[in-house]
Amino acid sequence: MAKKEKHHIEVYKSWCKKCGICAAFCPAGVLAQDDSGTPYPKEPDKCTGCQLCALRCPDFAINVTSPKKKEPKGSAKASEEIKEGVSEQGEKA
Repeated sequence: MAKKEKHHIEVYKSWCKKCGICAAFCPAGVLAQDDSGTPYPKEPDKCTGCQLCALRCPDFAINVTSPKKKEPKGSAKASEEIKEGVSEQGEKA
């Protein structure tokens, strides 16, 4: 069985003012605060990657990195053609 890739949660402690908003808005209960009020990922395996913690942080002190998904075959070529403005007939738009 393939190992499930996890989201990575990083807290920039020097930027954090310990307001607790990130922990309060986490729907999965991943974040908690230590005795000094600094947030930390208490249960990182539960992270869904919703990024509500990062979006609500007033100090941009938290970052969530999601695992990369594999791209289906042919999609890179299709996206390149769209970028270049190539139509279905192969003519430039």
